[in-house]
Amino acid sequence: MKSRSKRVLDLLRAFESPNMLMIEPDGSWPIVWERARGTRVWDADGKKYLDLTAAFGVAAAGHANLRVVAAGQRQLRLLPHAMGDVHPHPIKAELARELSRVTFERWSGGRFSGKTIFNNSGSEAVEAALKTAMLATGRRGVVAFTGAYHGLGYGALNATHRPFFRRPFQSQLGQFGRFVSFPKREDDLPPLRPRLKKLLATHHFGAVLVEPIQARGGINVPPTDFLPMLRSLCDQYDALLVVDEIYTGFGRTGKWFACEQEGVMPDLICLGKALTGGFPLSACVGRADIIDAAWPVSTGEALHTSTFQGNPVGCAMALAQIGEIRGKKLPERAAESGRFLINSLRAEICWPGLRVEVRGRGLMVGLEMKNDGGLAMRAIKKMLRRGFILLPEGAKGNVISFTPPLIISRAELTETVSALKEVLS
Repeated sequence: MKSRSKRVLDLLRAFESPNMLMIEPDGSWPIVWERARGTRVWDADGKKYLDLTAAFGVAAAGHANLRVVAAGQRQLRLLPHAMGDVHPHPIKAELARELSRVTFERWSGGRFSGKTIFNNSGSEAVEAALKTAMLATGRRGVVAFTGAYHGLGYGALNATHRPFFRRPFQSQLGQFGRFVSFPKREDDLPPLRPRLKKLLATHHFGAVLVEPIQARGGINVPPTDFLPMLRSLCDQYDALLVVDEIYTGFGRTGKWFACEQEGVMPDLICLGKALTGGFPLSACVGRADIIDAAWPVSTGEALHTSTFQGNPVGCAMALAQIGEIRGKKLPERAAESGRFLINSLRAEICWPGLRVEVRGRGLMVGLEMKNDGGLAMRAIKKMLRRGFILLPEGAKGNVISFTPPLIISRAELTETVSALKEVLS
């Protein structure tokens, strides 16, 4: 008799696009999620796992967080859907207010406020930012970075670097993105600055779009002077600094937002993933004066909107999620847990003969296998069989990433490192 997981995968193989899932013939990959709570996941056959991914960083306050779920349930009973750009609902206004408070008002000490464009996915939030930059500056060009991942919509693809995602659609793209090297070491900064100056001095580029830490690119952490340099150059050449914090936002790196590590205030910030803890909602939040100058006042038709724009259930969950992150001091907890994880990996995994590098901030940590040869993915599959969910990152898939729920305990991190040590040895 087929297991429940096998029946689900057979249905997906028969009725979903073949490009979605990698299904191993021996049934070792993927697992089929049935339910989740806190840091734990149960598959459709009842096996329990420790989740070191937070489901792509979404479950920052834990899977099925009780307050977040309750907020969504209350709103679902009251009003599951409204007409965002025509007839709004109260929770949308409350969330827009709260996003201003946790970003530009907090960063500027109240000198600036923020205004939000709500979207459904991270890619859409990036595209809202790109549109804002075009309207604000009148320039179509966008400077992005090697290794960047900003989503797969046709606008965002222009700034997503990996050829795997762009090449099949190259002939249909607008080609307004220009890539420069993402710095990974201090020595990378001196040659990067004149390259950026040369591009921005042409006045063809209205925005610099950057992830403060690259996730899909391989958990790449830039030098501390990188974001301040971008801020200075954008000010000099009247370009907008857009930070994509869809993955790094809401406490992941040990601060509310990763740009705070260097005290840099962007012009626009893109948010998603952990914003709601599990509902499709994203946001592009911009400095209010920039948003007001860029976008015309609506006379009945919005230039950028969608049917589910600012959905009531998502907005209610986002307010609860922000409350949980604040109340449980999850950014501070992530900073402490991240230091513990990085030190543990360096102490237990970095032995002679295994060429590895551990890097990260907060609970966004990568273990790069330098002489990989498929080792990272083999280790991830073995860890899955042992009950640990991990993901590979980087163009070569040679970086094992750790982005667990921010509520994860030291005991769970120790358990993970011990298991990975056994697998790798």
